[in-house]
Amino acid sequence: MLLVDIILPGLVLGGMYALIALGLTLQYGVARIMNLSYGESLVAAAFGAFSLYGGLGLSPLAALLLAVPVAMVLNWLLYRLLLERLMRRGKDRGAQEIDSILVTFGVLFVIQGAMLVTFGGQYYSYSYLSIPLTIMGSTLAVNRLVALLFAALVGGAVYLALTRTRIGTAVRAIAVDANAARLVGIDVAALSGLAFAFGGGLVAVGGVLISMFLTFNAAMGVVFTMKALVVVIMGGVGNVIGALVAGLLLGVVETAVARLVDPGLTLAATYALFLGVLVIKPTGLFGRAAS
Repeated sequence: MLLVDIILPGLVLGGMYALIALGLTLQYGVARIMNLSYGESLVAAAFGAFSLYGGLGLSPLAALLLAVPVAMVLNWLLYRLLLERLMRRGKDRGAQEIDSILVTFGVLFVIQGAMLVTFGGQYYSYSYLSIPLTIMGSTLAVNRLVALLFAALVGGAVYLALTRTRIGTAVRAIAVDANAARLVGIDVAALSGLAFAFGGGLVAVGGVLISMFLTFNAAMGVVFTMKALVVVIMGGVGNVIGALVAGLLLGVVETAVARLVDPGLTLAATYALFLGVLVIKPTGLFGRAAS
């Protein structure tokens, strides 16, 4: 029974981590943009769902139909108007990543400042699908199970899109070697912008879904950014399946430490697992060394 109480809640928590990290998997793994404003974008989506639910009574699941396209358009505009110029200016991938860090660090404060002005610094939450459900003797909330289901469905859809379509193949080619992709006629700038925009849409999905059961405020975006970065690097940069597996593994380990040792040590366990994986396999669980 104790094992069930660890595994099931751990998988649900891990599903949330995987869902949070999927967008960054595309933005950093494909477009090669280290988006430090990632967590703020996620919190902004959570505030959007909160406002629509509280003001109009719109279900968060229905709000996804609005939040995802809006987030994709905004992220595409950010890439085309600002980030694309930096990517062209950078002499190599390292220089491009440094430039992206500096720019998105500024975007972080713009988004955070707008949320602080609008919502203040207090914490917000609301209840949606917080119905207890008992599975094999372990009680879980339906909203968390919905997040786990979405993580599996979205992750599977993204994986199929990347591996079974021509655009997906081109996107993966860019992730491996952008210069070689240009030589075979792939429009690197256009597809990188598409990947960045689609990653922004996935951020919105994560923000809307976790708003159903997490308390959040305008200043906690950095928490989500760091957690997503840990999952992406641990799973293998740019690898969707790696992000899903790493997220689930992280959730189970944190739950086990909280139940068996001390809840205060979950953060230490997170980074111990992260460092342990990188020591054994520096490219991440599913990452491959550059040739």
